[in-house]
Amino acid sequence: MTVLDAASPVAPATLAAAPRPDHLLVAEMVQPGSRVLDVGCGDGALLRLLIERRGVDGRGIELSQSGVNACVAHGLSVVQGDADADLAHYPDDAFDYVILSQTLQATRRPKAVVEDLLRIGRRAVVSFPNFGHWRTRLQFLAEGRMPQNANLPDPWYETPNIHLCTIGDFVDLVGMLGARMDRAVALDATGRPVRVNAPWWFWNLFGAQGVFLLSRE
Repeated sequence: MTVLDAASPVAPATLAAAPRPDHLLVAEMVQPGSRVLDVGCGDGALLRLLIERRGVDGRGIELSQSGVNACVAHGLSVVQGDADADLAHYPDDAFDYVILSQTLQATRRPKAVVEDLLRIGRRAVVSFPNFGHWRTRLQFLAEGRMPQNANLPDPWYETPNIHLCTIGDFVDLVGMLGARMDRAVALDATGRPVRVNAPWWFWNLFGAQGVFLLSRE
């Protein structure tokens, strides 16, 4: 049974000093004191947030050396690794939550990666930019070029994204894997939740990014 929910809106005046809205939403999905693996943790901003506000026992894996260096400089337990290759080495149920934040589209084998998330963690949190957002569709239609926007900032020749998907695509993948969506939120371009009781096509059109809390059936 799919449960759709929304995060509390973040006051616009506080956004500049506050963590990213999608990070706040991910943190809200994680139970305090949990064991967490953040896959593709970047500079560790989300991992630090989880440790400071949710008291998690947090670990990270990051592909870039610069990201690993930034994490270690902040005292985070992060190793250099590739989600496509290295998740297979983690044992089943090693963590309470495995998080893949804004990284799914940069993986070579996204289906296998999500399967590993659900194997390694009792729950998985996945967020990604929605390639089906109306601004992306309009830019592609009007200009005939790969879109660039706040969620897809890089030009096509420099982007790490190789498997862009829509919210609808990801929902189909979750069903194919036989996983359960315990919570699903679409955020608009300002970071505010899209109307919670809207149908999937509405989320697919107006959600700039999707954030999903998954578990095994």
